[in-house]
Amino acid sequence: MLTNIHIRDFAIIEELDLELHPGMTALTGETGAGKSILLDAIGLVLGDKADSSTVRHGAGKAEITLSVDITQTPSARVWLEEQGMEGDDETCILRRVMSAQGKSRAWINGSPANLTQLRELGEQLVDIHGQHEHQSLMKKDAQRDMLDTFASNDSLLAKTREAWKNWKKLHERVAALSSQNRQHQERVDLLRFQSQEISALALQAGEPDRLDEELNRLANAEQLRATAAQGYDQLYDNEPSLYSILGRLIHDLAAQTSIDARLQTPFELLTSAQIQVKEAAVELRDYAESIDLDPERLQWVENRIADIRSLARKYRVEPHELPERLEQIDAELAQLGGDDYDLEALEKQLQEAATSYRQQAGKLSTARSQAARQLSAGVSKAMQQLGMQGGKFEISVTQDPDASFQAMGLDTIEFSVSANPGQPLKPLVKVASGGELSRISLAIQMIAAQKVTLPALIFDEVDTGIGGGIAEVVGKQLRALGTNRQVLCVTHLPQVASQAHQHYKVTKIKGKEHTSTGINHLTQAQRVEEIARMIGGVEITPATRTLAEEMLG
Repeated sequence: MLTNIHIRDFAIIEELDLELHPGMTALTGETGAGKSILLDAIGLVLGDKADSSTVRHGAGKAEITLSVDITQTPSARVWLEEQGMEGDDETCILRRVMSAQGKSRAWINGSPANLTQLRELGEQLVDIHGQHEHQSLMKKDAQRDMLDTFASNDSLLAKTREAWKNWKKLHERVAALSSQNRQHQERVDLLRFQSQEISALALQAGEPDRLDEELNRLANAEQLRATAAQGYDQLYDNEPSLYSILGRLIHDLAAQTSIDARLQTPFELLTSAQIQVKEAAVELRDYAESIDLDPERLQWVENRIADIRSLARKYRVEPHELPERLEQIDAELAQLGGDDYDLEALEKQLQEAATSYRQQAGKLSTARSQAARQLSAGVSKAMQQLGMQGGKFEISVTQDPDASFQAMGLDTIEFSVSANPGQPLKPLVKVASGGELSRISLAIQMIAAQKVTLPALIFDEVDTGIGGGIAEVVGKQLRALGTNRQVLCVTHLPQVASQAHQHYKVTKIKGKEHTSTGINHLTQAQRVEEIARMIGGVEITPATRTLAEEMLG
């Protein structure tokens, strides 16, 4: 429930602080006094778009603060917790500031908020019915939205929309793949050939480097063997060899070390050198004997290297990168061979998605049809109460089996009406009388409002075009709605205003330099005067006062 609204420098309101109460509250005043400005302010703090024209002339910014009691609105408390905007357990405070330069900022319980968040929260707090709502009812989308709201179809709509998205995604994929199927198959064939070609090479990790080393060794085998054999001869086998020379020198030094101990160190070094020379000679001999002159192996290695390099050039990679290229090709081949590129599998998934969508759309259609019968009967009854005896209202919910899938379902929804007995039902868009259309719109809103579970309802001059006993009926229905929720009603009819639990009068205050709007909470005596003014106009007579007292009584 809305508990307080504070407005500063908005439109022609300089400053206003208004306490709001449960039940039905009437807002009245002379034409042009600014009765709808208060509702405009509430709309803005609940996420409506604004511009710099909303700022009072001469002011730098407009500010609106709305306090809402959310103790009986668990969905709003849950939403605030999910957004991390919890405040007082009982009260939620929404604030919006609009600058004269057109900039806008908003807060929820002191936390910065955007317009989407304001609207999401506002949709759980207030339902607003505007004086021009009958114009929107001429639109097919508005008729469908009103029926879905009356039927509480939010969950079914979400499931239908999700099923439609899934179907649409697969439908687009199948269409794209069907047109690309030839190119897709050509790509698969190419990748398979490339995979087979590189796989047939059977290249091992590090093989290119090992082959280069082996090629170098085979190509120089004769020279390598000759060098090793010559080294063996010079070190050990020839006479004199380095080994024998070292042996004689060691023998000579051995006899002299007893004379001069300083020769001991070179003696030991030469002894060690002779041992190493012998070991090196043996290694060279064994190496020379192991060298195998193999022209066939040489030819094979040369061919193998040529094949590897040729394939590497073909795929524009280094020879050692060929295994990695093979992995990339196989990965793409696996992807192209998966379900996402399997046209037959995708078409099967598309059929399943279409079946799922039709099932969800069917459930939505059933719910709409049931709600249509309830709303039709309720509005038809309300039309009788609003002076349209014999009038009939009917909502048709039909499905075209050949219609394209839509996010909002497969239904075609049309509001039809017969304003007088014996007249056939005609689409609402073809109702000629503006007065009749206004009454029908009011009947629809009154019945739809009974299903609204929000804590606050706002009616902005929805009673335009009616009067007399019919206006009294409207007032009683609005009062009945106010027994278990808050109802704010801007009205120019005394029959409606007299039914309110609270009554506020909107006045225009003219100063020397500017005009502003004020709102006063009327006492019982002041209500009599205001109702009398609404009945009789400028001059208030004892008769009009008496009638006003009777209406309030």
